[in-house]
Amino acid sequence: MREEVVLITGANGEIGHGLIHYLSNKGYPIVALDVNPLDPALKSEVLTAIVGDILDQVLLGRLVVEHKIRTIYHLASILSTKAEYNPETAHRINVEGTLNLLRLAVEQSNWQGQSVKFIYPSSIAVYGLPSLQAKQNSGKLAESEYLNPTTMYGCNKLYCEHLGRYYNHYYRQLAADSNSSLSVDFRALRFPGLISAETIPTGGTSDYGPEMLHAAAKGENYNCFVRPDATLPFMVMPDAIRSLIMLQEADRSRLTQNVYNVTSFNPDANEIREITLKAFPGAEINFVPDVKRQGIVDTWPNDISDAAARNDWDWHPEYDQKRAFDEYLIPAIKARYHARGD
Repeated sequence: MREEVVLITGANGEIGHGLIHYLSNKGYPIVALDVNPLDPALKSEVLTAIVGDILDQVLLGRLVVEHKIRTIYHLASILSTKAEYNPETAHRINVEGTLNLLRLAVEQSNWQGQSVKFIYPSSIAVYGLPSLQAKQNSGKLAESEYLNPTTMYGCNKLYCEHLGRYYNHYYRQLAADSNSSLSVDFRALRFPGLISAETIPTGGTSDYGPEMLHAAAKGENYNCFVRPDATLPFMVMPDAIRSLIMLQEADRSRLTQNVYNVTSFNPDANEIREITLKAFPGAEINFVPDVKRQGIVDTWPNDISDAAARNDWDWHPEYDQKRAFDEYLIPAIKARYHARGD
């Protein structure tokens, strides 16, 4: 008899680490899928670790046969900055890979005769503000505003949100017409920039925040790739993990939409620099803006509204800006590099 499991794609990433720790502690059997071997520190926390590609149809077919997948956390993607260097590859992985996983959810639902939850992390990259003036004047953006992404990553994420809505509606309608329980329960979170104390940033356009902290802790000089006034919304990793779990556990009858913004605080880059220098007085942090990456940040909002998430499933961040840095990021990053002798 197949065991009921949670499938996590992109399991080696920043979110994957936190999600595996949380779900493992709750006793969920986890199938972890990534193109690279799973971090050895995580192997004892998963039922199965698979090295493979979400574009591999044979592999995904085997997953359908071998496991009873009730929930999919689809984290695998190529992030914003890396996607700009190879947009066609990014499209294949970010879009075709997501479509493959949605098909897998359909097959699992058909096999089991019940709904499969599909939890999808989207991004503020789906927004596209036309000018700095518009960015300054826009206030907190709701989910439906300024959806004109300027990057391949943003285009991919927005399209996959629409794909998820389609599969959610189409298969629910089929289930209603046939009195079947077949359905794909698609739920997406639009994340701001994420900052983790546990893992190293891996190519996101908002990574100047965590890069400052990690470089300072290692005693390395850091050239920040955006201007001092560059502002984005941020969230720390524990809140990101909690928001994914909360949305997954939310009563479907309360949800008024498929895609939700979540956020916490929104400092400018100079504020992050000042906080970092206070924690690491000897750090050398300069601003050397990269034209392309700064251009991307200029099209993303200063802040986003998470009112719908607060209303529909009682979302609220546990870490505001002060607590995020004072109680999570700075102590954990100091401990990380002190333990390594850096």
